[in-house]
Amino acid sequence: MPTITLPGADGLAPFTLSPPRDFPKATPPFPRIALAAAHVVADPLAEQDPWLDAKVDWDRTIAYRRHLWSLGLGVAEAMDTAQRGMGLDWAAALDLIRRSLDAMRDVPGAVMASGAGTDHLAPGPDITIDDVIRAYEEQCEAIEKLGGRLILMASRALAKAARGPADYERVYARILSQVKEPVIIHWLGEMFDPALDGYWGHAEHYTAMETALSVIQANAAKVDGVKISLLDKEKEVVMRRRLPSGVRMYTGDDFNYPELIAGDADGHSDALLGIFDPIAPAVGGALARLSQGDLPGFHAILAPTVPLSRHVFRAPTRFYKTGVVFLAWLNGHQDHFAMVGGQQSARSIGHFAELFRLADAAGLLRDPDLAAARMKTLLALHGIA
Repeated sequence: MPTITLPGADGLAPFTLSPPRDFPKATPPFPRIALAAAHVVADPLAEQDPWLDAKVDWDRTIAYRRHLWSLGLGVAEAMDTAQRGMGLDWAAALDLIRRSLDAMRDVPGAVMASGAGTDHLAPGPDITIDDVIRAYEEQCEAIEKLGGRLILMASRALAKAARGPADYERVYARILSQVKEPVIIHWLGEMFDPALDGYWGHAEHYTAMETALSVIQANAAKVDGVKISLLDKEKEVVMRRRLPSGVRMYTGDDFNYPELIAGDADGHSDALLGIFDPIAPAVGGALARLSQGDLPGFHAILAPTVPLSRHVFRAPTRFYKTGVVFLAWLNGHQDHFAMVGGQQSARSIGHFAELFRLADAAGLLRDPDLAAARMKTLLALHGIA
């Protein structure tokens, strides 16, 4: 196995890679739904201003979705925080959804749901609740016209315009009354997007949860599930136990997902996670073990991925996608480490070095020689020979 020199708390030190792990092959259906919030691959050769433009390598982007589907995972499209509001605009997001839906039709059993929000409506003092409703309607209609399922994303414009819980109830009731199929509601916490602080009309999460539950209970027939991204397992379990019958909890907790997916005597969470993008082979293998009733095997596969995920999602959490794309580059899914919005610059070389060690410990560097060579390139750019 190759050895490289990595920076750490005590300075530079040699690090020898381990062989990649051979995960069990996964064949859906699984006892849990698993959706990965997939990243987009930037086109670094396109003429652009990297911090302002979002030029996409569509072939590699769609190829990555095919990779996720081949491992038995579904795709949550155009909804992660590095695509919406920090990268792709609504026009580009809709193009991405269209291309992914076209590709999905060639993949038997493929599953996908797509993010509908209000990100083409800039928050401001003149924005009204009716403006927010129209913005949601526009995106929902466009995605449904393509034949897509919906994930109702949290709205920055709504967070700015709402004067209390009643405004949230009004907006969601109106949109849910119109959708063709049950949707996934996404409650994205302020740790992912500070502009969403106080969502559902309250800064305190348990109080806000009452509004969210009221919306879901009043519209249960139109809600497939709710994904909460608060990075707090206790809040997720509390809400999960209060959901109406038939409404799923999709964990968005990238810190505690194995135990939440495994569940307890009172229920379990399905999953819609950003970390499932880079750890997809492990997720597929773990779900294969769960399908066989092998709970210890499920945990044995996922446990080494948790320190990796916690590092990827460490504060400032909104920069997590940098680690996701870094791992895609190390594993040969793209030929460069460039991102939409120039976000490859959002983490330090020390962060990348630790991420490299943790990915190796989880058995997720599928070609150690390639990963080592690419890591050496990044180190050299930071003055480490």
